[in-house]
Amino acid sequence: MTEKNSAKRSRLSFEKRKGLYGYGFLGLWMIGTLIFFLIPLIKSLIWSFCEVTINTGSTSLKWVGLKNFDYALTTDPNYTDHLCDMLFETLWKTPLVVIFSLFIAVILNQKFKGRTLARAIFFLPVIIATGPVYAIINGDMSSTGNTGAAQFSTMFSTDMVGELLQFLGIYGLSDDMGTMISTISDNIFGIVWASGIQILLFLAALQNIPPSAKEAAQIEGATAWEYFWKITFPNVSPFILANLIFTVIDSFTSPTNTVMKRILALRDDWQFGVISSMAWIYFGIILASIGIITFIANKFIYYEVD
Repeated sequence: MTEKNSAKRSRLSFEKRKGLYGYGFLGLWMIGTLIFFLIPLIKSLIWSFCEVTINTGSTSLKWVGLKNFDYALTTDPNYTDHLCDMLFETLWKTPLVVIFSLFIAVILNQKFKGRTLARAIFFLPVIIATGPVYAIINGDMSSTGNTGAAQFSTMFSTDMVGELLQFLGIYGLSDDMGTMISTISDNIFGIVWASGIQILLFLAALQNIPPSAKEAAQIEGATAWEYFWKITFPNVSPFILANLIFTVIDSFTSPTNTVMKRILALRDDWQFGVISSMAWIYFGIILASIGIITFIANKFIYYEVD
């Protein structure tokens, strides 16, 4: 009996130690979140309602109410235009990225030679997706300080589709459809570049489909089209919402974000009250966009109920 009690105390002690380890790691995360996220977040919210003056070793605040927000939305010559551009880009780019990711994931889930290499190639942008790398590949050499390497960027020219459409007489049409086709063709590289994580998530969903489902579909004589809509799509549909949210956030925080460039430009002029209000407006738009997308997507997503 004594040995059993000793073993029990030892087991409880080990469980307590594991719990302390967990609380220790959680505590470090909470401290970091408080110092590096929550405190700056609250400070920026306060600054958005103030006129901020920074002197040597001190910061003075003067309450101005909604003056900074009014300046951002009605007076600043570029901010609202950049907001509209980002919203429009996100509106057309998000569904294309999600559809493309699902299409590529379905292909990469098949068995063929070189499948591992193909998966690595599509996931490669996630590893090297930094601002300077994206700028070099996208042909913007001036922002990297390496203006002499322009010939390198031509290796990654993204206008080949546009040139093909121009050759076919499609590119450069004056109507809205022609403009949309040309816009999409010019941004094909960006769509592929922004699809790595989404492809990975869809692959995880596809690999969770039991092989028995495909066997049963084949026995019943289902075509590939019917199999996709009856089995594949219901199983991956919960991941569509996750990919939509991720794509929206990724679009609003991309290296080519004109809104953030405008905010950083005003930061260099020490207009901290104005840029805080701009950042909070931008943050509110992002939250509203995610909320609308979640509400709409939940109407079409299939959730399995036990």
